[in-house]
Amino acid sequence: MSEGVDTVGLDTPPKLAVDGLLDDPQTRIIVCCGAGGVGKTTTAAALGVRAAERGRKAVVLTIDPARRLAQSMGIDSLDNTPRKVATVGTGAAAGGGELHAMMLDMKRTFDEIVEAHADAERARAILANPFYQSLSAGFAGTQEYMAMEKLGQLRARDDWDLIIVDTPPSRSALDFLDAPKRLGSFLDGKFIRVLMAPAKVGGRAGMKFLNVGMSMMTGTLSKLMGASLLKDVQTFVAAMDTMFGGFRTRADATFRLLQAPGTAFLVVAAPEPDALREAAYFVERLAAERMPLAGLVLNRVHTSGAGQLSAERALAAAENLEEGGIVDQEAGKAGLRDAADPASDPSSAPSSDHDHDPDPDDSSDVDEITAGLLRLHAERMQVIAREQRTRDRFTSLHPEVAVAEVAALPGDVHDLAGLRAIGERLAAGVPAGA
Repeated sequence: MSEGVDTVGLDTPPKLAVDGLLDDPQTRIIVCCGAGGVGKTTTAAALGVRAAERGRKAVVLTIDPARRLAQSMGIDSLDNTPRKVATVGTGAAAGGGELHAMMLDMKRTFDEIVEAHADAERARAILANPFYQSLSAGFAGTQEYMAMEKLGQLRARDDWDLIIVDTPPSRSALDFLDAPKRLGSFLDGKFIRVLMAPAKVGGRAGMKFLNVGMSMMTGTLSKLMGASLLKDVQTFVAAMDTMFGGFRTRADATFRLLQAPGTAFLVVAAPEPDALREAAYFVERLAAERMPLAGLVLNRVHTSGAGQLSAERALAAAENLEEGGIVDQEAGKAGLRDAADPASDPSSAPSSDHDHDPDPDDSSDVDEITAGLLRLHAERMQVIAREQRTRDRFTSLHPEVAVAEVAALPGDVHDLAGLRAIGERLAAGVPAGA
């Protein structure tokens, strides 16, 4: 069991001690991973704020196209350069920590690699090449690869003692680990040899060899690049022939960095079957790759302050109120007796302007509202029970994984106060009212 984990019992998963993880000076990288739409960006930002206010010099690297991170931190915009969040971690009272934030610019990161590893003339040729522009702007796996590149750059600078990574919003959480290897293989020596074969073999034989070697990729690339595909690709390869090996080398180095002590993975999920199924796959993959898992952050967990009132009892009470006469049968009988008494017959009494005023003691409206609230409570309790069953299935498969549950908030997080609230819930590990 890793440090920062408290065992709370045999029937419950271990509790993820987030503050212990953040306070440990040996923790240098935290990677927030998981399926799309489960709150990775908010979790990463909340961890960054809490770490800085506990004395760490932290930087948050996000790959979030919605730019919510910048807005929540009071920054006009984020780009490929870390920017200090002036209102977080300043002063002795806050522990002397600092928080910086940045948003990955995939193409700019690729451009920086070219500019750093090629002379000025060759760099200009590469950056202007149509094939390079397509590759750097949206080739499959490029975003995940560049996230790894940027992580390696930040770690090499050693300006921060904690780097928090918000992984790309991929279709599958596993893409973050798979894509760098795929792109690295795409840009390795075999790819270069195939593309450079016509120049080495020459003539029609060379073109035949090229057609055989590229038959699997030319269809797709031709749609992207048009009729000039072959010329553009060959020009690109000729300009970058000394750089391809470096991509694979750096991808491998960053992969080893993710396996090293000081790195901690947090799998983020919502209490939903698909998200937790993806989380389970990721937990198993991290174990297979020998990467350090700190635990599971279960976001948007529903709670109730009246958990002692079950859904069944709430529905039964609502039905009693709605059917009428069952809750207060004596009052109903009294009403019948009054109707049989001539003295109680309203038609025999003098009329007045107040005869049609509503009875201030009439409780029908109150009963209707109460019944509606009871039904809403029953629905909430059913959601809570369903989420608990889903979490229990994950826990039964991975009982060793520490868990921190974060209660669902009534609205989106859009400022530092909201991020601090999320950080407090993360540190508590269980939702308020649970």
